[in-house]
Amino acid sequence: MARRARARETPAARRIKRKILVALALTAFLPMLVVAYLLYAYAMPLLDVQTQERELPWMLVMLGATGLLMAAGSFMLWDLATSVVRHADAAAASAPTVSRRPAPATGPVAAAPSPENAAVQQYVQQSDEVDTLMQSFSRMLVTIEQQASDINEYARRLDTAYKDLESTSAQLKEFSFKDEVTGLYNRRFFSIRLEEEVSRYRRFNHPVSVVLMDLDGFKAVNDELGHGAGDETLRGMAEILLRQSRGINVICRYGGDEFAVLLVETSKSGARLYADRIRYVLSTWTFSHGRRVTASFGIASLPEDVAPAADEMIRAADEALYAAKRAGKNRVSVHEDVGRAATSGRAGA
Repeated sequence: MARRARARETPAARRIKRKILVALALTAFLPMLVVAYLLYAYAMPLLDVQTQERELPWMLVMLGATGLLMAAGSFMLWDLATSVVRHADAAAASAPTVSRRPAPATGPVAAAPSPENAAVQQYVQQSDEVDTLMQSFSRMLVTIEQQASDINEYARRLDTAYKDLESTSAQLKEFSFKDEVTGLYNRRFFSIRLEEEVSRYRRFNHPVSVVLMDLDGFKAVNDELGHGAGDETLRGMAEILLRQSRGINVICRYGGDEFAVLLVETSKSGARLYADRIRYVLSTWTFSHGRRVTASFGIASLPEDVAPAADEMIRAADEALYAAKRAGKNRVSVHEDVGRAATSGRAGA
């Protein structure tokens, strides 16, 4: 018995055991650890919109590495199973040949089995062990296939949830930057884009202008005809601005009856032409309430008027707007008109 035990524990048997353990680790244990780590470290943070673009590529890389580990383990199992099957076939082919040999003569020597019979018995026993091992391999492969199916299903659900979250995030971001009445951008978005364009001016020295406009007599329309007529007036002004502006310009409802337009790559002269065109179209626009509506405009530009700062541009355009209001409304004023208006005011005093 001791000799048979030592014969079974051959270097080849030890190599087979090590190969089985490594294959099981590659196909089942290590991938499950990697998937558990991905769930904890990458999948859960994906619910945060700010970390999606940073974490998702690493998660995909680790999933790919896990797939390679499983493929390597599966190949080792396939190679091991193929070797076992070849060994079993060889044993089955040699067993009938040996069994047909004549039995030894009866006597004291017949009690000891011949080396051929011992080899046959060993092959039969090994064949039974091979059958048991193959059955274990089959059950393990079924388990691996089920785990792979579960992982694919989870990945599909995770991808669907990520797309839904991305869509919802985009919608919320769009809603947070839009005015409810006119559908234009709001003051928050305008401030962000103005900062970007001022920064671009500092780097490349490209001109940029801001036009602020205020509807003349809007309070009377709102008070006398109701808020419905006032909202219609605001939407009509928004439609005019959208029709008469380029796609790169940023149009927003700045607050109340004030609108602001960021004119990208536009000098002061181009901004004045734009404001005059809007003023003319508005003065001839027909509203359903029948009232004639006009607007006053204030313009500030870089580099002519102020230092390259977003707050300075808004302040300069606002001063020009009120200069247009004081001058009689329904007109366009640039920042230079503010100084002239102050000088004429002092002279009149």
